[in-house]
Amino acid sequence: MARAARPQIRVSDADRHRVLDALRDGLTDGRLTHDTFVHRAEATLLARTGDDLRGLVADLPKPWRLGAAATALYRRVRGSAEHWQRGFPLMLRLPSGSQRRFTIGRELACDMTLADETVSRWHASLHRDGDGWLLDDLGSTNGTWLNGWRVTTASRVAAGDLVSFGAVTFVLAAGRR
Repeated sequence: MARAARPQIRVSDADRHRVLDALRDGLTDGRLTHDTFVHRAEATLLARTGDDLRGLVADLPKPWRLGAAATALYRRVRGSAEHWQRGFPLMLRLPSGSQRRFTIGRELACDMTLADETVSRWHASLHRDGDGWLLDDLGSTNGTWLNGWRVTTASRVAAGDLVSFGAVTFVLAAGRR
């Protein structure tokens, strides 16, 4: 009797991001050549189904898993596995006072200048909305991320949120009063 075909579910940006992270780790570990990495990264961006993505990382080692206690601690600090290896992210205090807009990027004219090649010149902005702040991407090349999700529209942020501008990650903290 023939086996019924599995329905092919379309992949998300988050799925592609996880595969790109695995490929980057494979390149860093010396398991992939630069040419292979570039070829597979391009294929990742063109992938339509989960099977397409699985084939791109099938020959790479599986990531290690945390035990239940470590997973609970890991979730409390709201970091990723990469932060465990590099140390916890830096703190970014939300602006206090009467300032309504706060810009972030490589450009010296930004309120916060980040000297990292993955950060665009005018990368993101925070703007005051009532008593809180909204984070918005300014058309950056490598994206602005809030708690692991890519920011595509202005998104409310609060102390404790994890924000990334390209490869630079911060934990938001309340501003000084």
